[in-house]
Amino acid sequence: MEALLEIDNIEVVYNKAVQVLRGLSLRVPEGAIVALLGSNGAGKSTTLKSVSGLLTLEDGEVTAGEVRFRGQDVKGIPPEKLVRNGLFHVMEGRRVFEDLTVEENLIAATYALSGRKPSLSDSYELVYNYFPRLKERRKQLAGYLSGGEQQMLALGRALIAQPDLIMLDEPSLGLAPLLVEEIFTIVARINREQGTAILLVEQNAAVSLAIASYGYIMENGKIVIDGPTEKLTANEDVQEFYLGVGGAEGETRSYRDIKHYKRRKRWLS
Repeated sequence: MEALLEIDNIEVVYNKAVQVLRGLSLRVPEGAIVALLGSNGAGKSTTLKSVSGLLTLEDGEVTAGEVRFRGQDVKGIPPEKLVRNGLFHVMEGRRVFEDLTVEENLIAATYALSGRKPSLSDSYELVYNYFPRLKERRKQLAGYLSGGEQQMLALGRALIAQPDLIMLDEPSLGLAPLLVEEIFTIVARINREQGTAILLVEQNAAVSLAIASYGYIMENGKIVIDGPTEKLTANEDVQEFYLGVGGAEGETRSYRDIKHYKRRKRWLS
């Protein structure tokens, strides 16, 4: 399948001194859901920012390698142009406009459609079809929405922009388990019905691998293992260190119960 996004052996440095990514490579095929997993500080969010052009806002820089979207090197392309070219980054923490209503947040997202003339009423109905709760609250200030509703709004704004690729950064953060299941079910449905590719950054490996077709696991700024999700979920190290399953008869285990776990990972030996 043709690659929509290709990250080829990139290195990222912050403040011209701190190296965060070390030769990282991955690809997202057209219309696929790809999971990028890892613990806090592994470099997952930095990976997304290296694609969307937001690194410069944090004094970061891709010092080696290449990022290509639809075969074009994204280096030097302003973030707003990348959005108009079909790449939308839903950042960690939702980042909705809290002092605007739900409807006004969606209207703001239409600026990503510069040069295109879709039916906006159809676009709004598409969002409300996936997130009927937003239609009920369309006149309510976004700052008064629950965390789950704000995440729905962040996804709704992405849909308004009609992207070919949505990069989702920690969509489950701070949400109750039932809401996490609801959000991920909708993400899978958007992918299936709209054909939108998804690059999903998550710490919750179980729900991510349940909807993705391919996964990458990163540690210390580099990919340590990747493969189809069936291969990853069958891997003993992935089961123990990312899915919390290990020991006798598949008992659930916590990181806190595993001393010096990094020394035991086969990919670090």
